[in-house]
Amino acid sequence: MTKYLISFPSSAMEVSPDELPAVSDASHAVVQEAKDAGVWVFGGGIDESVPPVMVAADGTVTAGTYPQTSRLDGGYAVLDLPSAEAAHAWAAKLAAACRCAQEVRAFGYDPDS
Repeated sequence: MTKYLISFPSSAMEVSPDELPAVSDASHAVVQEAKDAGVWVFGGGIDESVPPVMVAADGTVTAGTYPQTSRLDGGYAVLDLPSAEAAHAWAAKLAAACRCAQEVRAFGYDPDS
């Protein structure tokens, strides 16, 4: 089994305020389906009201982040799946629920995770 990251940036989800309850219900239904199927690992959305910080090896905390991740936002799900095809199928379910395309990436195998 491989863990897959299925995600989208906040800007991709263009729904009206009236549509948000239906989108929320649909996305929660897909999450529950993934949990019931035993493939759900973790998921959630980045809280964009909390600014990112960098923590050094000595514990020093500074405001900001890596330049290439300065716009890390949106929603994320990590699923443990048997194949890329299965990841694509779950991404399609999430895309339908969230009403926006989903990006799929595979995590490298780590026997200790």
